[in-house]
Amino acid sequence: MSAVRIDTFTIFPGLVEAWLSASLIGRAREAGLLDLRVHDLRSAAQDPHRSVDDAPFGGGAGMVLAPGPVFAAVEAVGPPRPLLLLDPGGRRFDQGVARELLAGGAFSLLCGRYEGVDQRIADHLCDGALSIGDVVLAGGEAAALLVVEAVARLVPGVLGNVASSADESFSEGLLEYPQYTRPAAFRGWEVPAVLRSGDHGKVARWRRAAALDRTRRCRPDLLAAAGGLTDDDRRLLEEFGFMS
Repeated sequence: MSAVRIDTFTIFPGLVEAWLSASLIGRAREAGLLDLRVHDLRSAAQDPHRSVDDAPFGGGAGMVLAPGPVFAAVEAVGPPRPLLLLDPGGRRFDQGVARELLAGGAFSLLCGRYEGVDQRIADHLCDGALSIGDVVLAGGEAAALLVVEAVARLVPGVLGNVASSADESFSEGLLEYPQYTRPAAFRGWEVPAVLRSGDHGKVARWRRAAALDRTRRCRPDLLAAAGGLTDDDRRLLEEFGFMS
């Protein structure tokens, strides 16, 4: 399998590059599993100050990323498509979208800044937009890094344990079951006995029940989207005392 390529356009290439070079993502990048490229939007600026923003027509606070340098920076690279703008009005990013992006093998991200981007960038340069939720950020860099990590974790070989990504939250429309490590008892709180039983089948059933219970309590919308609890789900919850 060829490396998954992700290009990121930003006015803070050093910030993005530092994060992509560290930890899990950095190791996968060095191993050739990920082809991550970071591009400076200021590289195509024409003035001595390398300006990429200007005041908005019609007045108002703040500055807007101008089309000239942004179009020029992207066109000079010819990045893989789709090119997706990180924007509050974009498609809501989730694990399903991460899988879609991985399946395409390559994509690019454009980080907005200031009060946003000139609408012509969104309309005529980008192929779409992604939102990480109903929050306001100073720029798209944090959102872009979130997208890169979510997709990268799905690439075979990036995680040391192949089962890790399969067991994580949202992999089956559920939150992940609770995790415990040593010591078995800490300040009077004990690890569930079933996890210390050595009965792998029972552990698997408990984990499924615990994931159902956690999702039912914390994210009932996920269960509702899947059609709610089945009779088998209810029996499993009752088996381990999650239904009282």
